[in-house]
Amino acid sequence: QGYYTRRGGIGESGDFVTSPEISQVFGELIGIWYISEWIATGKPKAFQLVELGPGRGTLTDDILRVFNQLASLLSKCDVSIHLVEVSPKLSETQALMLTGGKVQSNPEDKSAYMKGISKTGIPIFWYRDIQDVPPGYSFYLAHEFFDALPIHKFQRTEKGWREVLVDIDPEVPDQLRFVLSPSSTPATENFIQPEERRDHVEVCPEAGVIIQRLACRIEKDGGAALVADYGHDGTKTDTFRGFRNHKLHDVLSAPGTADLTADVDFSYLRKMTQGRTATLGPIKQREFLKNMGIDLRLQVLLQNSCDSATHQQLLHSYDMLMNPEKMGDCFNFFALLPHHRLEQPDRKRKPESKSALPPVAGFGELLLQ
Repeated sequence: QGYYTRRGGIGESGDFVTSPEISQVFGELIGIWYISEWIATGKPKAFQLVELGPGRGTLTDDILRVFNQLASLLSKCDVSIHLVEVSPKLSETQALMLTGGKVQSNPEDKSAYMKGISKTGIPIFWYRDIQDVPPGYSFYLAHEFFDALPIHKFQRTEKGWREVLVDIDPEVPDQLRFVLSPSSTPATENFIQPEERRDHVEVCPEAGVIIQRLACRIEKDGGAALVADYGHDGTKTDTFRGFRNHKLHDVLSAPGTADLTADVDFSYLRKMTQGRTATLGPIKQREFLKNMGIDLRLQVLLQNSCDSATHQQLLHSYDMLMNPEKMGDCFNFFALLPHHRLEQPDRKRKPESKSALPPVAGFGELLLQ
């Protein structure tokens, strides 16, 4: 009965709008980021693009357009798309957008429950779990994915940490309310870091598990993961909220009918990689897109647009993505890369060697963690 399996209202007519729905440039620049990482790691013979929670498929569609435009560059590379999606409704929408609806269901014993061919001729597979995606050199994408996963909430009290739980209001029997656990819970024992300074903490164990899986895969098979979401670096406290029809909505009223979300704690994600991969960021969306050349891309699109309506739309969407008051500062980019991608060659042994590694696109050089 969850929100995404029943509704999943992305877009103007839904409950919230995401960056790919605002501008095609967003997805194009992410597509370029993956190509640049593919080149930096020596152009492997094949790569999988794996998107977690692909929404309506808009982002993958924009990335596929870039892959198609750079087809001559990718001609010797075997590219495939792998979408991790639990919602039957959203997977239908994705199939329609990416393949024109030409998909077939896979027999139960196969890990992918559906497959098809993109309009540009690239194979696409659908899975319910990241563990079902085959191993191999892969690029992972999680855009507004981690914020939708369930959280535990904790409050510091005079008696120590207590978990925030949901209860039925005895005064109004058909309403829910938040209460503090009377004593410590298993979650309190397991999820609060001993060095925690905040008085209120949100922890998303599922995000930790998924990041661990991504880090293990990247360590073993190579590739990279790009996470784009609103969040913080271990500083925020109470961020749990609901959205319905683009307005804030009480998280406890009419459960299952609103989008529930909590800011991603990037410091927790970094910790959960357990050092298996290097991490970059988080950096603000406007910095990342600027570093990726959004200004140049905007100029090209403006020059190529003949009518003033398109002109206005391009400037409006650019403002939405880049303005610090809008999405520019609330969204962050965070990356996982194999350690060898960032390690400088040993200068002591070969002083004559000048083979420095290519910088990672989109991220400033000083953001190494």
